[in-house]
Amino acid sequence: MGSRLELQQKLENILGNRNVYFQPPSNIRLNYPAIVYGLSKYDPLRAENDIYLLRKAYDMTLIETVPESAFAEKLLRLPYCAHDRTFVSDNLYHNTFTIYY
Repeated sequence: MGSRLELQQKLENILGNRNVYFQPPSNIRLNYPAIVYGLSKYDPLRAENDIYLLRKAYDMTLIETVPESAFAEKLLRLPYCAHDRTFVSDNLYHNTFTIYY
């Protein structure tokens, strides 16, 4: 598992731009396509009454102006990434994912 900044860089490489936002405040104006993500939970793996691996789970939302794109498929190629759901809000298309990184 890598650092959050490494994840940020990978997400920026997938989008091909810097529209990747970590837990942005509500007054930030987003540019699309964009990925918004935040820490969801810690997932400790235990053995013999000790934590031997502490994974972080992030909730990610891919927000786009078009209903279909290749970005979702590229995100799913990341290790430990799973698609959660798809929805439309304010004429923007949202795909949500969970990734352990």
